[in-house]
Amino acid sequence: MTTPVKCDECDGRGWKIVTRRGCVAAASLHMEASAREDCLYCDGAKQLVEMFEWEVFLTAGGTDELGPCGISSGQATAMDTLRTTLRRMAAEATVWGRITHRVYDFGTVPDDWSRRVIFKATMDPAGEVRFERIAP
Repeated sequence: MTTPVKCDECDGRGWKIVTRRGCVAAASLHMEASAREDCLYCDGAKQLVEMFEWEVFLTAGGTDELGPCGISSGQATAMDTLRTTLRRMAAEATVWGRITHRVYDFGTVPDDWSRRVIFKATMDPAGEVRFERIAP
């Protein structure tokens, strides 16, 4: 039998899965405390997932408007997609883009501390996309 229980060690942010094997035998031996408990939040290895967001901006009339955007699990894939999208949109207006590195943590809400702009992409006069690394 498995019972969800709020975890005390992480101030109730996680749930403990309490697995009781042989509950009748454990109760008769007064060993109920030996049941196996695993917290889904604070125990085990952290499951961090990193993603790379790419965004294209159109500059017209002194304002930046968000254009196409997407997300990828690989930095190279995000850079290739941004490069292709910028080349397609270069004739419409002044375009530029950026790649943001974002880290997602299991069980938490994404916030701004977990994201950082790592590249800014611009089009040069020859029509080539130039990536500039942004210092942390």
